[in-house]
Amino acid sequence: MKKNINILPADIYVVINKTKIDNGDIDIVSKLYQPIIGFTAVSLYISLINDLRTNEFMSEEYTHHHLMTKMQLSLDEIVMAREKLEGVGLLKSYLKKNESVNNYAYLLFSPLSANEFLNHPILNVVLYNNLGKREYEKVVSEYKIPRVSLKDYEDITKSFSTVYKSIPSSSFGQENIIKKEKNNLLMDKSIDFDYIIAGIPKSMLNEKCFNSDVKRLINYLVFTYNISQEDMLSLIRDSLNEKGMIDKTLLRKNCRNYYQFDNGGFLPTLVYRTQPDFLKKPQGDTSNWAKMVYTFENVSPYDYLKAMYKGTKPTARDLRLIESLLVDQNLSPGVVNVLISYVLKVNNQKLSKNYVETIVGQWKRLNVETVEEAMRITEKEHKKMHNKDKKKNTKVPDKTPVPEWFDKKIDSKELSAEEEEEIDKILESIA
Repeated sequence: MKKNINILPADIYVVINKTKIDNGDIDIVSKLYQPIIGFTAVSLYISLINDLRTNEFMSEEYTHHHLMTKMQLSLDEIVMAREKLEGVGLLKSYLKKNESVNNYAYLLFSPLSANEFLNHPILNVVLYNNLGKREYEKVVSEYKIPRVSLKDYEDITKSFSTVYKSIPSSSFGQENIIKKEKNNLLMDKSIDFDYIIAGIPKSMLNEKCFNSDVKRLINYLVFTYNISQEDMLSLIRDSLNEKGMIDKTLLRKNCRNYYQFDNGGFLPTLVYRTQPDFLKKPQGDTSNWAKMVYTFENVSPYDYLKAMYKGTKPTARDLRLIESLLVDQNLSPGVVNVLISYVLKVNNQKLSKNYVETIVGQWKRLNVETVEEAMRITEKEHKKMHNKDKKKNTKVPDKTPVPEWFDKKIDSKELSAEEEEEIDKILESIA
């Protein structure tokens, strides 16, 4: 894992373009990449392209304040967007440290073609889950070529050698000519292929089986479906053909079936997303309420739940519940965080599926999209139910456990040391 570098508005950057990015590429980034990386990252990609003048392959030097002004974003937001572009292979970043200001070089890459993207073992699966079946099929249909039957036609195309003749001439070629340059997704962790090869009898395996493309696919599948080395070994053995080569289509299918069987029919998605920028509260408010809102908006549901469990990895059951809230119920990540906070507080630190679904049903009907809406409606409904129980003379505890934001004076009162420490720990994870 590369170490985070402190970046300043005065730090200089240049954009380097060794590829050819056209309108078709921008269309693919907007339709296929944006549901994964978000609008801000796409906007940064286009802004960096615009820093290049026509027919230029290197921009002039700019400060990062230039980007902040142009995009009307904070430097933290720009860095987060940059990292998302790096993660999907659209950008590579280089740093040269200096005493006064640091110098960055941002190298732009073309997106994958629609065919490459929609057959990618990670990106295609995540796109499907982020969009949902109906929207996914709608997007895919835009890139499908209609089938035309030519069985009654005769191929009369002339070959090159038929049309042209060769004459003696000096032969030469050109180097460094612009072409489509694409960047593979970088994976920090790699499977131990020595372990895999040692676990398969030599009689079953072709010596050319594990080429670079196959290894890359296996690493992608291990990441996407969270498969252990032992399980991947078994899946690979089940995907070998009679020639001792891995049937890549069969391996994908076996990995997908393995994951769905182990996860109640669900497919993996990104439970690490944070609240979309357009649903966030504008910055500037320094109240305690605003600090809580900021926390919910800028932490992924996975990291928030992990923080609630004191750093312990969330259970598979809880992750499936979160995934369902994000994908099936289409709740925004920040709203899911508010829901987690509330349910854990009032339900003895348990995420009860039935209890969660009851709340979600109401929020969907009320069209709750932002963190503040979720916080206020939760407080309002909880107080309404509490008062209703009192009128029925039901025995109600004097101190029902509720989240910290259930206080009209929260803007003015100080958070407790424990509350402050808890929020600071969560915020540290997104720094």
